[in-house]
Amino acid sequence: MRKVLIAFFIALFCFMSTISYLNDVYANRDNYKEKLIRFHVIANSDSQNDQELKLKVRDKIIEFLSPKLEKSESIEETKNIITENIQNIQKIASDEIKENEKEYKVTASLDYSNFPTKKYSNIVLPAGEYKALKVVIGEGKGKNWWCVMFPPLCFVDINHGITDNKTEKNLKKVLTEEEYKMILVDNKEVKLKFKIVEILEKIKNKNIKLHLS
Repeated sequence: MRKVLIAFFIALFCFMSTISYLNDVYANRDNYKEKLIRFHVIANSDSQNDQELKLKVRDKIIEFLSPKLEKSESIEETKNIITENIQNIQKIASDEIKENEKEYKVTASLDYSNFPTKKYSNIVLPAGEYKALKVVIGEGKGKNWWCVMFPPLCFVDINHGITDNKTEKNLKKVLTEEEYKMILVDNKEVKLKFKIVEILEKIKNKNIKLHLS
């Protein structure tokens, strides 16, 4: 009986430790996701023409926003700049679509969007909701393109990604040392932590759906 009780308390301790670890991982994810703004462009479809159009729209928006956002010192400043220019962003996208002889409608908004785990240069961001400038072209059923708009990582090199030095410099301006280490690709704990986060996200979304049904 004594051995059974000891085994029970050991198992209980391990279980509570695991729950505590999961909570820490989830909390840490929330800490740094609130310090980022992402840029999300979704194509009308996966056809070659629609995918090429998506990139043209992306380029025009980045060209417009680049001088405005490159020197932004805070996430609030970036939010304000995007919000003040949301109609301009939508018009720029619409004009580019018309220039390419398409009649797709386009919507631009700054709101929370759900992202899967994404790799960008030497960082990996876990699945979850992030504040994002979201541009949807037409039916928005095609593959999307994304980058980090704050800190401004979109503007370094659109086609070839970003250098590790610039990534580190920009991210460390807004993230703590611990938060930055958590999202490094070469961090051996990243895959485990992000897998746990993805599981928690699925559980969370499943619970939301159950409450709504």
